[in-house]
Amino acid sequence: MVASAFLPELWTEILIPVCAVVGIAFSLFQWFIVSRVRVSASDQGASSSSSGGAKNGYGDSLIEEEEGVNDQSVVAKCAEIQTAISEGATSFLFTEYRYVGVFMVIFAAIIFVFLGSVEGFSTENKPCTYDETKTCKPALATAAFSTIAFVLGAVTSVLSGFLGMKIATYANARTTLEARKGVGKAFIVAFRSGAVMGFLLAASGLLVLYVTINVFKIYYGDDWEGLFEAITGYGLGGSSMALFGRVGGGIYTKAADVGADLVGKIERNIPEDDPRNPAVIADNVGDNVGDIAGMGSDLFGSYAEASCAALVVASISSFGINHDFTAMCYPLLVSSMGILVCLITTLFATDFFEIKAVKEIEPALKNQLIISTVIMTVGIAVVSYVGLPTSFTIFNFGTQKVVQNWQLFLCVCVGLWAGLIIGFVTEYYTSNAYSPVQDVADSCRTGAATNVIFGLALGYKSVIIPIFAIAVSIFVSFSFAAMYGVAVAALGMLSTIATGLAIDAYGPISDNAGGIAEMAGMSHRIRERTDALDAAGNTTAAIGKGFAIGSAALVSLALFGAFVSRAGVHTVDVLTPKVIIGLLVGAMLPYWFSAMTMKSVGSAALKMVEEVRRQFNTIPGLMEGTAKPDYATCVKISTDASIKEMIPPGCLVMLTPLIVGFFFGVETLSGVLAGSLVSGVQIAISASNTGGAWDNAKKYIEAGVSEHAKSLGPKGSEPHKAAVIGDTIGDPLKDTSGPSLNILIKLMAVESLVFAPFFATHGGILFKYL
Repeated sequence: MVASAFLPELWTEILIPVCAVVGIAFSLFQWFIVSRVRVSASDQGASSSSSGGAKNGYGDSLIEEEEGVNDQSVVAKCAEIQTAISEGATSFLFTEYRYVGVFMVIFAAIIFVFLGSVEGFSTENKPCTYDETKTCKPALATAAFSTIAFVLGAVTSVLSGFLGMKIATYANARTTLEARKGVGKAFIVAFRSGAVMGFLLAASGLLVLYVTINVFKIYYGDDWEGLFEAITGYGLGGSSMALFGRVGGGIYTKAADVGADLVGKIERNIPEDDPRNPAVIADNVGDNVGDIAGMGSDLFGSYAEASCAALVVASISSFGINHDFTAMCYPLLVSSMGILVCLITTLFATDFFEIKAVKEIEPALKNQLIISTVIMTVGIAVVSYVGLPTSFTIFNFGTQKVVQNWQLFLCVCVGLWAGLIIGFVTEYYTSNAYSPVQDVADSCRTGAATNVIFGLALGYKSVIIPIFAIAVSIFVSFSFAAMYGVAVAALGMLSTIATGLAIDAYGPISDNAGGIAEMAGMSHRIRERTDALDAAGNTTAAIGKGFAIGSAALVSLALFGAFVSRAGVHTVDVLTPKVIIGLLVGAMLPYWFSAMTMKSVGSAALKMVEEVRRQFNTIPGLMEGTAKPDYATCVKISTDASIKEMIPPGCLVMLTPLIVGFFFGVETLSGVLAGSLVSGVQIAISASNTGGAWDNAKKYIEAGVSEHAKSLGPKGSEPHKAAVIGDTIGDPLKDTSGPSLNILIKLMAVESLVFAPFFATHGGILFKYL
């Protein structure tokens, strides 16, 4: 084959782990630079005079020093608040992981028992599923290795979320302190911290997957069909942990946020993040456990599943049949190239160009997306040229389809560029720089009702272009390379995951930095800077959610194709009763799931509002600032509510494929997967964008930058109160239900793929006896 002349197997085995290690090293280097910003009064002088160049801000004098009011107690206060947020987040995650750990053990046992029973726990080799002239390893081996892969994926996902949270809580106060030197210095600290998380997650996910494949290969040998079928457990582990992280973290953060806003802003008319508000620490903890830990696990799950879907289809194509390891590892080579491209892209934000004014922040973040996409297009061309034969065959529902390497290059590119389009459409509908959000803000003149109506309409409208982008991606990639094309299109969208995560994590870090500035009593100028960072972060967080939802749609379809092939379903006929009932039930599931998560946030917020009101009414001197609120009780309310409330939605998603597949069979399950994909994507995009638009409409009024915004303000005005109500309604939409739905559609698909051999053998017991 032509590819072997350009990239021998040995080079592939060296390049992938080297790229992963480079990514990890780069993240540690960024962490080292962030750590040089000291968060203790005694070290401030040392950090100001340390050598590091003016660009990183170490040699810059502070504004307070220039004004002669440098107060070291502010630094100590920042450190104290940072510690409280970090301890609250760590405590919650450890509590959550104890429950999740129990689930992981139980579900690992289910995987082993169900898959082992396919051949009656036989240890004899069996004919291969797709080529019966060859023998493959026993089903019991697939059961054991799938279980191991599941545990590895779950542990990697949990670690991704936990490390992301630790990095964010390490960086928040440092961002606040750097804001005293200028908005550019604060931006660099927040962005570098996001990059630590982005590169650590992307590189460790790739490295663990690569090592797992090579270790499993020792046992499986030439049985690549069995090897990559077992590897799908890695994706299932990653996404199942992400579901609990997203739902639990989302309920936590929004219960605190809604409680803090309703009582603090609307009833008591005090600013956001005011230290007198009892829910303020819980609110800031929530940013880290929901937006950071949950989002990190979510995108890791998407990456793992896209890789697994591509590898499963490739293993039964010419790559797997001819044992071409380099071509087989094409998805991993794309991810490796992505790490190198994102590394170069990050330098544009941190080293090549310096932010000097507030108006440069958002363009700098958007440029990260554009630069990474453009460079990655070239990178994919290189990988496709050296890593693929000029011509090969791809499994296409029972037949082998001839594909050229340039066609696969286009499949990856169409996913990559569709991601960018979805990102920018999301930004247009959620940024207060454009007319959609300004129209929502203007509707607040006549009260909260019109604000809600305009916000819902915006969310529904924002679905149109992303759906067309996803549809075009599917059509082009499937036409060129069947389901493998769809899987690598999803990988294309996720190939710049390190940059995407850096931008996404930047938002909550900036949000926390603003909260710390307010609680520490820092000057109005500092708060203005952190607010500017936060406003840009809100938009980029919405862009990140758009990426996650778009990639989830492609990943889910690729997994669906792999499931249908593995389960032996040749056609999914929507006119048959078995399939149509599945479609209807599947389309209903995202609504059921959203209802559960929304009600959970509402119930938890109700308890939080009652507690915050109680403290304001019963603690003498709290409103005057002479008494300290009981933060710990509010943190406990959020923790208890989220742990209790995350279990029912989690069970709904995890049990549905098992129940449908076992009782109704693979055809009905195919309908359920298709239905949940079609309705889930629409609801997820509209929910995320509606919530993001309401949030930024409120910030538009609060900032009062334009004449139009000033006419709606200031804080405390009737239009502002209407905007706060809209923002409060949007909180569970954009941070709990919306982001969790993309996990629902992926997780059900990957779970169905893992259990496909069991469903094909033992499934549909109701129809067998009817």
